Amino acid sequence: MSKLSREQILKLATLSRLRLTDDEIAKYQKDLSSILDYVERLEAADTKGLEPTYQVTGLLNRTREDVVVAQQATPDELLKRVPRTHDRYIKVGRMI
Repeated sequence: MSKLSREQILKLATLSRLRLTDDEIAKYQKDLSSILDYVERLEAADTKGLEPTYQVTGLLNRTREDVVVAQQATPDELLKRVPRTHDRYIKVGRMI
């Protein structure tokens, strides 16, 4: 079992810009160590001679035909329906 140290968890938290409590550090030590153990088990599995499996359900992507719907309003009519415009653009508030 590969147990992550407290320092490794703190390094990950710093890189992720997270502030962790002592309880969270202990929880992540346990959880991430468990995940890494599982990955090690997967890496140890003998897959020689097996074909890669990408999809097992046999279903194919189902798509529908694109249908062009006639416009019901002109650009000028649409611009009249918005609260603020500038030239021929819709003006919106600043987003950060």
